[in-house]
Amino acid sequence: GVQAVPKETEDKSRSGVDVSGLFSEMVKACATVDVVQKKLVYVFLCSYATLNPELSLLVINTLRKDCQDPNPMVRSLALRNMTNLRLPSLVEYVEQPLTAGLRDRAACVRRVAVLGWAKLHNLQPSSEIDAAVVNELYSLLRDPDPVVMVNCLRALEEILKEEGGIAINKPITHHLLNRLKECDIWGQSEVLRVLQRYRPQSEDELFDILSLLDSFLVSPHPPVMAATLSLFLSVSSNLPAISLAALERVSGPLLAACGSGSREMRFAAVCHIQLLLRSVPGLLGPHYKRFFCGYAEPAYIKERKMQVLVELVNDENVAMILDELKGYCTDVNTDTAQAAISAIGRIGRSYSDRCLQILTGLLGLKQDHITSAVVQTMRDLVWVCPQCSDTVCLALDGCEETLQDIQGRQALLWLLGVYGERISTAPYTLEVLIDGVRSEASLGIKMELLTATMRLFLCRPAETQDMLGRLLHYCIEEETDMCVRDQALLYYRLLHCGIEKTREVLQGRRSDPSLGVLIGRPAKPVSQWARCFNTLEPLSQGAVEAESDRSDSAMRCSDSSTNVLASSIAVDCAWIEECVRCPAVLQCSPQSLQAAMQLVNIQTLAFTPQHMLPWRVYLYTHTQLRVSEDGQEEEEGIKVILNQQPKDDDALRQFLTILITVLNTLSSEKD
Repeated sequence: GVQAVPKETEDKSRSGVDVSGLFSEMVKACATVDVVQKKLVYVFLCSYATLNPELSLLVINTLRKDCQDPNPMVRSLALRNMTNLRLPSLVEYVEQPLTAGLRDRAACVRRVAVLGWAKLHNLQPSSEIDAAVVNELYSLLRDPDPVVMVNCLRALEEILKEEGGIAINKPITHHLLNRLKECDIWGQSEVLRVLQRYRPQSEDELFDILSLLDSFLVSPHPPVMAATLSLFLSVSSNLPAISLAALERVSGPLLAACGSGSREMRFAAVCHIQLLLRSVPGLLGPHYKRFFCGYAEPAYIKERKMQVLVELVNDENVAMILDELKGYCTDVNTDTAQAAISAIGRIGRSYSDRCLQILTGLLGLKQDHITSAVVQTMRDLVWVCPQCSDTVCLALDGCEETLQDIQGRQALLWLLGVYGERISTAPYTLEVLIDGVRSEASLGIKMELLTATMRLFLCRPAETQDMLGRLLHYCIEEETDMCVRDQALLYYRLLHCGIEKTREVLQGRRSDPSLGVLIGRPAKPVSQWARCFNTLEPLSQGAVEAESDRSDSAMRCSDSSTNVLASSIAVDCAWIEECVRCPAVLQCSPQSLQAAMQLVNIQTLAFTPQHMLPWRVYLYTHTQLRVSEDGQEEEEGIKVILNQQPKDDDALRQFLTILITVLNTLSSEKD
C-alpha cells in the first residue's frame, strides 16, 4: 500500500512518501477507545482529507459520534479535527456539533468550539455566520474560564473583521480589565491589544483604567509590558505628562529585555528603546553600558545597539563610548566595523576633535573596508561640520591606494572636488583615475569624476586643464553610456558660457550647518510614534532613519537612481507655477537633468518623513504643448510647479531662478 510520491502530489508525509492510499483503512482505525491512537489517526485524516473528499464524509460520522463521548478530552479532540478537515462540503455537518460545544460543561470543549467558529468563517469568508452564534460568543466573554474568554475575543475579531472587529464598550472593557490577572501571558497581550480601541468617557474613568493597568506596566514578561505601554499611550494621548511618566516606568523592563537570552527579544527591545529615546533623550543615559555589544551577538543587534549609544552620548560618557566603538571598528564582520565607524562620525558632530583623531588613526590600518567607511564618514562629517575640513584634507593623502569599493571612491572624489585647493595631491589622484577611465566599470565613478575634475579646474586651472580636456573628449566622443555623455556635454556647454557662469553653477555650498549638532536636540511628541509601538514597524524603522539622517553629500554620491515621492500640500505653504521655455531639455535623459540639479544643490531624495529637517525638495515636470500655425502640437517648454513648507517666498523665488539657469544652460547648445 506504500508507493513513491508522484511529483504533482503536494501533501507528503514526513518520510517523503504518499500514503493517501491507506485513507479508507485509517477511517476504520479511528473507531478506537485509545486516545493516543485517536490523535495519530486524526492527524493522518486531516492531512489527506483534501485528497479524498468523498471518503472524508465517513470521517465526519465518526467525529460526530466522538463529539458525544463522555470523555471531554475525546469531545474536544473530535471538534478540533472536525474543523481542521477544511472541506467546504462538510460545513453543514460541523455547525451543529460546534453549537453544542459552545454550551458544553467542560471548558476544554468550549475553548475548541469557540475557535472552531473562527475556522469555519475563514473557510467560507463570503458566508455570514448566524447572528445567534455571534450573540452566544459575546455572552461567552463572561465565561468563568479565562482561556474561553480570550478565545472568544480572537474568534469575534476574525468573524467581525469587515465590521472593524469586536465592539468594545464600557461594560466589556471593565470586565476584561478586572479579569486580566486570570489570563496567561499571551491572553493578557491579546486583551490589551483589543482594548486600544476603547476611549474612556471621562477623566475619572481614564485614571481608573490606568490604575488597573499600573502593575502590568512593569511586568517581567516583555509582551505584556509592551502591550500595556501601548494601551497607556493610546488612552492618554491627550495627557503628555502621563505618557512620559509611563515611559520612565518601563525603562527597567525594557533594559531587562535587552539582556534576554533570545536574540529576537533583544533585537525587538533595542528597537523599541530607540522609539522611547525620541521623546525622552536622556532616559537611559546612566545605563549606556547595557548597550555595549557582546562578542557573540549577531551584527544586526550590534548595529542597533551602536545607534542607541550614539543617542546616549554626553560629556561624562563620551570618552568611554568612543573607546568602545573604536574596538568595534576592527571587528571581523565588515558590516559591524563599518557601522561602528559611521557611529563615530555621527558623534563627531558634537565632539569633532576626538572623533577625527580616531578616524585618522583607522586610516593607518590600510584595510579596504575600513578606509572606505572612514572616507565616507569624513565626507558626511565635513558637510555638517565645515570646521573639520582642514583635518580631513590632511588625512586623505594616500587613501586612494587602499580604496577599492565604489562608495568609498565616490566619497573621495567628492572631497577632492570640493576641497581640492587644500589637498596638494588632488590633481595627481584625479589624473590617475582619468588615465584609467576606459577600464572603469562604475557609472557613478565616471559621473563623480567629471564633477570633481570640473570643480578642481575652477580653483587649480593650470594643473587640471589638460586632464579635463582629455576626460571631456573621452566622455563625449567614446563613452557609450548616455548618462555620462550627457553630463559631459552639459559641462562642455557650461564652459562655453564662461568661467564666471560655470563657477556660479558649480560652486555651491560646501556644508549644511543647519543639520545641527547631535546632542541637545528637542524631544519629539510621543504621538509621533505611539501608533507603531509594539508592532513590527520599529524593527525596520530605525535602519531607515539611520539612512535618512545621512548628509546631502552622501546622497550626492549614490550611483543608484532615487525615487521621488509626492509630498502632501500643507495649508501654510508657498506655491509657484511657471513655464520655462527650453524645449531642448526635453531631449535629455532624466539622469542628466538630475545631475544638473545636483550641481546647484537641488537634490531629489526619497523616503524623507515630512516632519524631518532639513526639508527636502521634490521635483516633478511635464511638457507644455502649443499648437503651431499648421495645426501640429509642438513642445514648448517645461511646466515647473514648486510647493514649499514652511512658507518663504524669497527663498522660493531664488530657487526658481537657479533652476531656470540650469535648464537654460542644458538647452543653450541644442537651440
